[in-house]
Order: sequence, then C-alpha cells, then structure tokens
Amino acid sequence: MSEHNPRVAMFGGTFNPIHIAHLRAAVELRDALSLDAVHMVPAHLPPHRSAPGVSSGDRLRMLKLALADTPGLIADDREIRRDGPSWSLDTLKSLREQYGETARLLMVLGRDAFLKLHEWHEPAALFDYAHILVIGRPESQELQCQVLEDLVESRRVDSVEAMMAAPFGRVLDYDQTTAMAVSATAIRQTLAAGRSVRYLMPSAVEAFISEHGLYGEAAD
Repeated sequence: MSEHNPRVAMFGGTFNPIHIAHLRAAVELRDALSLDAVHMVPAHLPPHRSAPGVSSGDRLRMLKLALADTPGLIADDREIRRDGPSWSLDTLKSLREQYGETARLLMVLGRDAFLKLHEWHEPAALFDYAHILVIGRPESQELQCQVLEDLVESRRVDSVEAMMAAPFGRVLDYDQTTAMAVSATAIRQTLAAGRSVRYLMPSAVEAFISEHGLYGEAAD
C-alpha cells in the first residue's frame, strides 16, 4: 500500500451490465492516482433510478467475471448484503471504518450523477467521509444549479495533490480518463434487438449474459 496512508476509491453503479467504459475508467484511475484499491460496488436497490431488472446477484457475478484477476480492482458486495436502499453515505462509512481515519477515500462519480448530487440522501455528509472525484462523460452537458454550487464551491480543488493532502472533504473535476461513448442502456437495447455486443464488455461477461438469457440473447 501507499507509504503512509492508503488511497482507496469507491466506484458505484448498477453495472447493468458492466462494460468497457466502466472498466477502463477504473484501471486508468488506479494508475493515475496511485490507488491501492478501487472498490466497484453494485447497487442493490438504487434509490435514484428505477429497479435494474436484472438481479443484484447476477450483476455482481458479471462484475466478478469482468474484473477476474485485475490487480487493485475489487468486486464489492457490501451494498448487496445490506438491507434497504443503497445509500452511498452508508457505503462510505463502511469503507472509512475498514481503511481508517487517515486513508484517502474518494467516491468516483460520472458527471451526470454529480450534477444531481444535491438530490442525494444527506449530500453534505458525504464529504465527512470522502472526496468526490468527478469524471467526464462525453454525452453529458453541464447544467447550472445554485444548490449544487453552494454544496461544492468551497470544497473544490484543482489538482490530485491538493485533494490527496486531506483524507476527505474535497471535490476535483478530473477529465483525464479516456472518453468512451458506451452506455449500459445502449448495450441493453442492442441485446434486446439480438445484435452483437462483442468488444463492448469482456467475453466472459458476454458469455454469461448469453448463457442466462439476460437482456435478450447475445449475438455473434
């Protein structure tokens, strides 16, 4: 681990299904930020979106297949094991307990999710446990929201070094991950239409989807 304080990221989502944009972002962040661990956490009952339609167990199994033995990337089932809505605040509290008070803990959010942060469960409390790292998505557009700006304005920093100087409490816009216009929604639509999703996800995930008849049949 890091010489003094571990660097840990929480990368949450429905992962319905996991695909190459998720995976590439996780690997690039691991390397660029010298992260000791990236916890990829499938939501069990996502409070801000409709039910996934595929069981949390299947989504976790696909995530484990996708990560295989990738160093530093962890398929984390703590939200699936927890009863009730998958509040990110509870997950960050759990990770903070696991890694200690001086660990550099950050929550990775796509820009579309970040733009709705003020609507989350106890959004200000998130900063008592973690930093927020905002990664860009090519299809997202910036929206002005004073409530969101008031929440994050005093917490913004402009470098990884400034963020990592503290264990939690800061916001960094980070646009250095490879932009990929790949979405789980489009993948589900492609599968439902019986078309190929080859190269949009690891082959083991594609095979699992086909074997279990998820989203429609995966075609060659």
